[in-house]
Amino acid sequence: MMWLFFVLVLLIPLMAVVLDSQLGRALARRIEEGGGSPERIAALEAELERLGRELELLREQTEFIDRLLDEKQRGRLPRGEGD
Repeated sequence: MMWLFFVLVLLIPLMAVVLDSQLGRALARRIEEGGGSPERIAALEAELERLGRELELLREQTEFIDRLLDEKQRGRLPRGEGD
């Protein structure tokens, strides 16, 4: 349940940045104009795939950190030297 919170916390600002970026504006402009050149569409699809991979990586990292925090709270992890 906690991972869902972290994903939403990361997803909302990420979507705001993407939608407010040049990419988001370009997509909106293309939708309003009704299309674009095949090269432009391919470039946008590639960028969208890259952003999807980054989002997946962020999700995996968030899940890992959530598991670590959960294990620490349950006392499964050894205490560090500074604790």
